[in-house]
Amino acid sequence: MWRCDIDMSRKNIVLIGMPGAGKSTVGVLLAKSLKMPYMDTDLLIQQRENLHLQDIIDHYGLQKFLSIEEDTILNLNVENHVIATGGSIVYSSASVEYLKTNGILVYLKLKYYKIERRIRNIKSRGIAMSKGQSLSDLFNERVPLYEKYADITIDCAHKHIESIVSEIAEKSMLQ
Repeated sequence: MWRCDIDMSRKNIVLIGMPGAGKSTVGVLLAKSLKMPYMDTDLLIQQRENLHLQDIIDHYGLQKFLSIEEDTILNLNVENHVIATGGSIVYSSASVEYLKTNGILVYLKLKYYKIERRIRNIKSRGIAMSKGQSLSDLFNERVPLYEKYADITIDCAHKHIESIVSEIAEKSMLQ
């Protein structure tokens, strides 16, 4: 695994992408590799609300969930962290711009069929999607937003997780 002990100007590395793209898994390994603290915004939301993501969506609705997500992001005050975000973070331009002030946004890109294969529990996973919206619809809606906001895009197709971690580490150093 690629290791780096260089200070990256105290910038956060923020992972964005579809549910199932591997943000949380890659994030943990990237943080270990770079000797940086790791944070998952979905877990922060669950701790803050004392509810699972799907329960927040079911009880309060999608718009309230997105508001909670935005508020959680806008109240982060960290530097030199690896941050895995929820896939819906790109619906809040305020959140994205805030994360960009002290971070490098890395889009973990995967083809739709791979996402579909990875997500088995779409009804209980806590995916921020409108009633009646399909995973395919969600994918087509979000991909342009990920591409728009990303500072770095990592094509994760046919790559081992260690290669993805190394590629992020190397490309982040160039930002």
